[in-house]
Amino acid sequence: MGPWRTLWLWFSLHRVLRAQDSGLVQAQSQPREFHSEKFQGVWFVLGLAGNSYKKQDRTMLNPYTTVFELKNNSHFEVSNSMIRGQRCDTWSSLMMPTSQPARFTVDHGGCAGPGTNIEQIQVVDTNYTSFALLMSRRQATDQPILRISLLGRTWTLPPGTPDKFICLTKEQNLTEDNVVF
Repeated sequence: MGPWRTLWLWFSLHRVLRAQDSGLVQAQSQPREFHSEKFQGVWFVLGLAGNSYKKQDRTMLNPYTTVFELKNNSHFEVSNSMIRGQRCDTWSSLMMPTSQPARFTVDHGGCAGPGTNIEQIQVVDTNYTSFALLMSRRQATDQPILRISLLGRTWTLPPGTPDKFICLTKEQNLTEDNVVF
């Protein structure tokens, strides 16, 4: 059984076993300090949830990597790559820090006018060495878009990390149908 099927099996079993448990650990609202130099490097996207994702989207998305490269000790150049069929899709962006720790903005540009395609990204929780939880919000033409990413430095996560991901998705009113990996 591959790592993705194992992860999905774990999420499914976990959901069934914890469905009646109201004592889930609350995800942190944000780190009080953020160490950009420790955060940079290669991360694997091990979980992804969002209000614009549906079950049918699962077949379109594959595991992918994200590289955060710190530039001038202030912003991150972010490079992503995903295998789709016989090709490798890549995309990149710049994450600019805000005045609050662990919060960034990304300007995706566009024709709709200044400021209409700005994404707000928050590192909700990380230990820098094995996992990170990111949440992003962006206003689309018809609705706000929310995305939560579970990142890992390797394919294995520390105990309790998937619980934090599930808890954060529930706190944001997302369901199992909104989780695509």
